[in-house]
Amino acid sequence: MRRTLLIIIALLIPIVPFIVIGELPGEKWLSVSGDDALLFGLTGSALLAVDVLLPIPSSIVGTLLGARLGFLPGFLWIWGGLVLGNLVGYLVGWLLLSRLGRDLPEMPTLLILFISRPVPVLAEAVTFAAGAGRMSPGHFLVSCGVGNAIYALALAGNGAALVPDNVLGLGLMLPMLLPVLAWSLWRWKTRRMTRD
Repeated sequence: MRRTLLIIIALLIPIVPFIVIGELPGEKWLSVSGDDALLFGLTGSALLAVDVLLPIPSSIVGTLLGARLGFLPGFLWIWGGLVLGNLVGYLVGWLLLSRLGRDLPEMPTLLILFISRPVPVLAEAVTFAAGAGRMSPGHFLVSCGVGNAIYALALAGNGAALVPDNVLGLGLMLPMLLPVLAWSLWRWKTRRMTRD
């Protein structure tokens, strides 16, 4: 029962703001920074960090950071904002939900944390659950750091190379295919371990 309640609350934290206020116009806030690349990067990274609590379109913001700042600076700002957002979600889960999640197994949560980054709502909910389950901070940082790096690479590459030439091309699909690929690998490994 406690686990079910934790899952419901972890899902409601990102869903309720979306229902109440809708998706916030992250791209409009980015345009306020004008030609200042530092301000653009800081604004974009901050938007990605608060995405854990507010409905910010992270794929759009990340893609715009890559398009405007280039691949490497875009990647660094995207990755930093995503990791900071994960830390905020982890702390919220640790401080507010930990009474409900002490019995969560760490290993599946680590895997789900890693593969869920591009999936709206699920990425945030898993971050809250990881904090609620008192997952090892080191394990949490490694899992979300690597998962966010892959997602940030896809978004920065999308923005820097693919979006300017082809708005509806592979670049917009790539971030959404990452969790499918990771889930498929996990299923394959699970089946293989079951056979052995």
